Amino acid sequence: MEGMNNGWGMGYGYGWIIGLLILVVVVGLILNALQRRKNSNRPKYNSPQDILKTRYAKGEISKNEYDEKRKHIS
Repeated sequence: MEGMNNGWGMGYGYGWIIGLLILVVVVGLILNALQRRKNSNRPKYNSPQDILKTRYAKGEISKNEYDEKRKHIS
């Protein structure tokens, strides 16, 4: 029965390490994809300064209101 190595081509040596590495890489890629999908659905956090700048840029508040509120936030 020489030459028979259960069809794996690596015998009983260290061939199992390659299979294990492939498994780890595949599981890592799946977890990474799931994490990215989870983060893409999360609403982005806007700081109070960002909100204030946006309101000023849209014309919702005047320059005086912007300056006053900016002092209170800082």
